[in-house]
Amino acid sequence: MYLARIEGTAVAPVKHETLNGCRFLVASRLEADGSAAAEPVLVLDWLGAGKGDTVIVSTDGDIARTRLGNTTPARLVVIGLVDAVHMPAERSQG
Repeated sequence: MYLARIEGTAVAPVKHETLNGCRFLVASRLEADGSAAAEPVLVLDWLGAGKGDTVIVSTDGDIARTRLGNTTPARLVVIGLVDAVHMPAERSQG
């Protein structure tokens, strides 16, 4: 699992048959400081995330397979919408 920010949506008129009716979002994985980590990825969303939202993304394909069937090629799924992230202050060493 990791945190990601939703950057937009993607439309795929031709796709694997198990993905018909699925909503695709473009997401950027977040580093601990909140900056984007790497190239964006496509994630499936059933929770209604929107552009700018911070979400929890599961990398375990079991969620997609349970919902879409064992032959689905999907793996990344939004499993939570995040209201806030709180990072504890670093302890000073000395």
